[in-house]
Amino acid sequence: MVNPRAWFAEAIATYCLVFFGPLAIILAAVAFGTGLSIQAIVMISLAHGAAIGLMVYTFGHISGAHINPAVTISMLVTRRIGIKDGIAYIVFQLIGAIVAAASLKAILPDLGAKVFFGTQGGPSELLNHSAISGLAVEIILTFFLVTVIFMTAVHKKAPAGMYGLAIGGMIFLIHLVGVPLTGASVNPARTFGPALISGYWDFHWIYWAGPIIGAIIAGLIMNYVFVKKAEQQAA
Repeated sequence: MVNPRAWFAEAIATYCLVFFGPLAIILAAVAFGTGLSIQAIVMISLAHGAAIGLMVYTFGHISGAHINPAVTISMLVTRRIGIKDGIAYIVFQLIGAIVAAASLKAILPDLGAKVFFGTQGGPSELLNHSAISGLAVEIILTFFLVTVIFMTAVHKKAPAGMYGLAIGGMIFLIHLVGVPLTGASVNPARTFGPALISGYWDFHWIYWAGPIIGAIIAGLIMNYVFVKKAEQQAA
């Protein structure tokens, strides 16, 4: 069923993530420097987790609050969203991300440019700048994000009302450990918007390939091993 209201909801929710997440990076750089201090990592992790958790509660009943092309693709391959809506979701997520990054450039052009408006900078020195290691990290992190989504927001027997807290909490955890490694994208739109506005494209492909691969693997396993069984029992 084609649902333009849901498309618009995805754009707003993705705007929220790509505005507040990178804004936290910009402000953390001002407050704590551009190095990876504990304070900066916690601040960045909290901002991303809160943005996702709040948007899940705000728009979950409208669009499902995917806020992430990788999540939408996992829903497509498990047939939980139609092709037309799925494509539109991804387009509007990218639009929301681009507009958010452009807003940051308009508001904080000089400060934002120092951190490429929140663009992930590729695998860090901790990974020896290895694209394969960075890809593996993004696959694993996204696998667990989509696992939480399916088991809390999609599963029929999940505790009611806990999905936003669980998903936001997983985003917090992902950023807490992932920011020092890859910048913790787990979301192609989150990386694409700032990359387009800043012109920083280094290692960009891993932030599409990693999340999409991780999301598809998690979606297929969770859907057909756990979620479908619960739906059949409830039928």
